[in-house]
Amino acid sequence: MRKFMYIMFCGLALAAASCKKDDTPETLDAYITRSNLGSTVTKDPRGFYYQVVTAGTGTTPAVTSRVTVLYTGSLTNGSVFDQTGNTPATFNLNQLILGWQYGLPLIKAGGRIKLYLPPNLGYGAQAAGSIPANSVLIFDITLQSVQ
Repeated sequence: MRKFMYIMFCGLALAAASCKKDDTPETLDAYITRSNLGSTVTKDPRGFYYQVVTAGTGTTPAVTSRVTVLYTGSLTNGSVFDQTGNTPATFNLNQLILGWQYGLPLIKAGGRIKLYLPPNLGYGAQAAGSIPANSVLIFDITLQSVQ
């Protein structure tokens, strides 16, 4: 009976181990490394990466500014979770995620930036719509105007 219980336990343990998948989200640094982006992006001391595609020549937004943007938001697997398409969206910058509040002032109106945000500068441990909890977020943003 003991031998049977031991074999049964080992079989269940083996089955459980083989079924387990790695649910650990990819870190931002791991994504940057895997994607070979290290030489094309700048790491901000606040923990995100960015690439200024076009600096722009207009007004630099402050956190209290109202901004009009075109953007695409995606996950590290390439799936797009939100985008404006060709229709601009206007927001109060201080009502957006921290990654945008930190990243948009790095360009001026007319500029374009790519932001690579860790979860704590996005939606953190909370899922948001189709964005899983603890997700690295990638935004391609064109800052059309600043009010």
